[in-house]
Amino acid sequence: MGANMKTTVEISESLLQDAKALAKREKTTLRALIERGLRGVLAQAGKTTPFVLRDACFTGQGLQPGFEDGDWQRIRDASYDGRGG
Repeated sequence: MGANMKTTVEISESLLQDAKALAKREKTTLRALIERGLRGVLAQAGKTTPFVLRDACFTGQGLQPGFEDGDWQRIRDASYDGRGG
């Protein structure tokens, strides 16, 4: 495997107590439990694929008559017209 290294990790007290209890139930060490968890996270990180936003473009004729100037306030008002907004 490789040389063992010592390090300090700060975790919450409740998480540490839960981890110690699990290690005791599984008759293993806290170190082994932490290593197992890190290996799992690292293995999973290699499997995730980056999010790709689908192309949602559409072909149209642009803005409707009366909205060509792109006045956002008028567009917003029209979208809520009759909807209580």
